[in-house]
Amino acid sequence: MDVGVVGTGQMGQNHVRVYSELKTVNNIFVYDPNLRAAKEVAQRHGATAVQSLQDLLKKVESTSICVPTPFHLQSALEIMNSGVHILLEKPICQTVEQANQLISQIPENIVVGIGHIERFNPIISEIQKIIADPLYVEFKRHNPTSSRITQGSVVEDLMIHDIDIVMNCLFSAQPEICARGTADVAAVIALYGHTPVYLSASRKSSKKIRMVHIEQEDMTIEGDFMTQEIFVHRKPDRYGVENERYIQENIVEKVQVAKKEPLRTELQTFLECVKSGKQFPVTPHQALKNLEMCELIQQTMGGECRG
Repeated sequence: MDVGVVGTGQMGQNHVRVYSELKTVNNIFVYDPNLRAAKEVAQRHGATAVQSLQDLLKKVESTSICVPTPFHLQSALEIMNSGVHILLEKPICQTVEQANQLISQIPENIVVGIGHIERFNPIISEIQKIIADPLYVEFKRHNPTSSRITQGSVVEDLMIHDIDIVMNCLFSAQPEICARGTADVAAVIALYGHTPVYLSASRKSSKKIRMVHIEQEDMTIEGDFMTQEIFVHRKPDRYGVENERYIQENIVEKVQVAKKEPLRTELQTFLECVKSGKQFPVTPHQALKNLEMCELIQQTMGGECRG
């Protein structure tokens, strides 16, 4: 299959790299308004830079859209209306209104996937097998300050990954939420029934953190998105006092996780969906709900907590 990548920022470069490693990909075409940048990326990975989006659309069956969020709607409409399948990086659009406009114009025969990459992190499928009746769930997604971020809040930039997992992999109901924060640091408590879910995100951290913590009656589950490791802590078999010091014996299990690059799995899945005509696992409607939650969180910050 011949594929395209539109946009050669950090994520676009990663898409070109991974496509170049997939056996199902024949030719890769790269477009960016900055032709020099497109040529540099293409040269590194054996791809071909083109001078216009129209040139790219004549050559490919499917395309990754990795442009800045304000250009998602315009780019997606032009590409999918030309008959080319698209994988659109998250968030689906800049606003809920734009996302609804995009969804209303998706042709029936076009596969449209949204790139919520953490959905393809192998720890998620493993945690779904373990989790049963959570008492408490916590996600932390903290980043050091980066020059890559020039617009948008930390909610749409970072927290949206965990919002997607909570809303589409762990829970289904609409929660009550309470949110506080700034453009760069945010914290949310979402109540799903009797289960509090705490989400925190930061672009001011001195340490990069990507973790999930889940407490159940019989176990505590800890997952690291970066190392792709999961540890299950079982209730202690023995409590006691030894030399005036409280002690307990815990059972700690390390879950076997088949480590994979999430982007590679995501792009492989996208191409398989294009070939088979099946729906991509992260649908536009799911991505819309993720964005709706982001907007609700933004509205709630500094105001009344609500559902």
